[in-house]
Amino acid sequence: MTDNIDVQVYFNFRCPYCYLASKSLFTIFDDFYARMVWRPLGGYHGRASAAQAKIKQRVSRQDVERHCRKMGIRFQPPPAGTDPTKAAILSLVAENEGVLQPYIQKVMQAAWANGADIGDVEVLLQVGEDVGLSRGDVLRGLEDEDLGVQLEQNWQTAQTDGVFGVPSFIIDDQIFWGNDRLNFLFDYLRELRLARS
Repeated sequence: MTDNIDVQVYFNFRCPYCYLASKSLFTIFDDFYARMVWRPLGGYHGRASAAQAKIKQRVSRQDVERHCRKMGIRFQPPPAGTDPTKAAILSLVAENEGVLQPYIQKVMQAAWANGADIGDVEVLLQVGEDVGLSRGDVLRGLEDEDLGVQLEQNWQTAQTDGVFGVPSFIIDDQIFWGNDRLNFLFDYLRELRLARS
């Protein structure tokens, strides 16, 4: 039996490239002997600052729109002021409850396909209901200060690991940055003979 290798996944729900990556992210764990080490980030961690985002927004939106057309998925960005921190906190609750995959997919769909503000508690309550989290689970999670601390620790670890953008995937000393680097990640896992078939 082959042992699973850890793949650290740094992810910010406010990043459109994380939206693109979310469509094939779980292939890593379905097709390879790999275990996800989930490292969600909040606020602007792992993405351009507010000032930089204004400068690059037009070009990045065009770029993501092209990717979405090619992938056959909708692209309707969330409101400009959307803060992903609450969604990131709740992803830790979803992970604990065993519904991380559907949670990520539903949040990204709400934000980037439907243009919803994923910083809005009502939006997150609906996502929670869709994936099997109770209203109490969601509200308790948002009040859990330790989960907010975990996000900050994730960002500190990210910087120590050499991560400067999301999505980023780390296996040992190898960093794969960006949704368009997933094929390199798959190749690397094959080189390690970790394909399940």
